[in-house]
Amino acid sequence: MHADEPDVDTPLVRRLIAAQFPRWAGLPVERFPSSGTVNAVFRLGDTMAVRLPRTPGGADDVAMESRWLPWLAPQLPVAVPAVLGRGEPGEGYPWAWSVHRWLDGANPVAGELTAPGPLAADLAAFLAALRRADPSDGPPAYRGGPLAAVDTETRNALAELRELAVGLDLAAATAVWDAALRAPAWEGPPVWVHSDLMPGNLLVRAGRLDAVIDFGTAGVGDPACDLIAAWNLLPAGVRAEFRAGTGADDATWERGRGWALSMALIQLPYYAVTNPVIAANARHVIREVLADHARQG
Repeated sequence: MHADEPDVDTPLVRRLIAAQFPRWAGLPVERFPSSGTVNAVFRLGDTMAVRLPRTPGGADDVAMESRWLPWLAPQLPVAVPAVLGRGEPGEGYPWAWSVHRWLDGANPVAGELTAPGPLAADLAAFLAALRRADPSDGPPAYRGGPLAAVDTETRNALAELRELAVGLDLAAATAVWDAALRAPAWEGPPVWVHSDLMPGNLLVRAGRLDAVIDFGTAGVGDPACDLIAAWNLLPAGVRAEFRAGTGADDATWERGRGWALSMALIQLPYYAVTNPVIAANARHVIREVLADHARQG
């Protein structure tokens, strides 16, 4: 999915485990068909997952999760990954990697939710608990700063999508992006945010939120970035419930919608060929954001 991505396969994972975690060397290894863009994921036995970053930035996330997940986990209402081992470069693989406890569940799919109202409440409760965590020593979140930080990348994506003729109202998307940039900045104290609440980072059982994964981009900052689930997953009919549960004011909601739009605009051309799941969700988000903005006048 990325330029210069290292070759990662099952024999490599077996060699890494044998060399660095010999106590698990006899366990079966099987590649897991994940739509994730940061890590290649493998099942290790029945109870563990091996995650090998695809990019140098993903390798940096290993240290972040090892440091902060054990501290955050007991403060959250749903399961999060437990880091069982931290691997080092080896066997031709260039970066740090990790072994996590396996978490069961399925990724929710926009338009196919069986309990959208309860799921919206679950997501809001997760965010509320995350924001109650002490931000004093937390690292800056990947998307915890101002929207203007991604303005150039977002406008470049809009230009690329115009050339690709993707069949979306890009003039309306530009207007919504401009409106989001005009929203007042966050004036409260920084709070803990996940900053990548994509459907692929959520696990549900019987329609309810059961776990949240991939905390590599988490940290402290503006809570607006965590509102993206309102458009990348939840239907319009439960967005008000989700917003009420998060306590988002008008400016924060506007910035959250801007984050959802920006992420989708950037993802669509980048993953159009290499990751159809992400690309399809990006199209969905753009349409939902534009419809939402039109409804609100």
